[in-house]
Amino acid sequence: MRHEEIWDADTAARYDTPGVGMFAPEVVGPAVDRLAELADGGRALEFAVGTGRLAVPLAGRGVPVTGVDLSGPMIELLRTKADEETIPVVAGDMATVTAPGRYTLVYLVYNTIANLLTQAEQVACFRNAARHLVPGGRFVIELWVPELRKLPPGQQATVWHCEPGYIGLDTYDVLRQHVVSHHFTFDDSRQARLTRTPHRYIWPAELDLMGQLAGFELESRHADWAGTEFTDESRTHVSVYRLPADA
Repeated sequence: MRHEEIWDADTAARYDTPGVGMFAPEVVGPAVDRLAELADGGRALEFAVGTGRLAVPLAGRGVPVTGVDLSGPMIELLRTKADEETIPVVAGDMATVTAPGRYTLVYLVYNTIANLLTQAEQVACFRNAARHLVPGGRFVIELWVPELRKLPPGQQATVWHCEPGYIGLDTYDVLRQHVVSHHFTFDDSRQARLTRTPHRYIWPAELDLMGQLAGFELESRHADWAGTEFTDESRTHVSVYRLPADA
């Protein structure tokens, strides 16, 4: 499964869920508040901008936002919300693509760095973020904490979410740090829909080393966008990396 194939027109058409899930105000609001603060009056670059879930409201807050995305259909859907002048978008791989200018903030949210399926690509993504930042600029990553403690010996899958009409489970390849998320949606009929997305999971300490290789220092880590303390029980984290001011 290549991500160019996964994020196709059909997926783009079903991606937005206005007002619920990742598009709920209580999810979007704290993220936009924090990103606007971290932009510090400068320009922001979103890797994997998608349909503009955060870029559109962030631009509405007065932060100039440029996006990068690999998926043409996702960019087309973003264009129904904001034109090229409002949110310029560069089509390409976030690990290698070059966007015009320099930024005070580069951000990569909702586990998307894990879409890069090798450690080398993930390190390249950090280095690409650094290339786009001004001295003292920040790179922000939102990512889940691998839940291997939930994986019993001898089993390769865990159910991570279950609700009426939906079951989500992950299958693990611990040798390569790969996980495939399987999303089953169904109704009262006898048919179910399956979509799958591959990821390479990253431990927080490994992520910090990637940052060091690209010249970053870890500035802060919290369990969420609201600034909740990060603990050994946290399932997600928002990590802020910063380039030295004299970089």
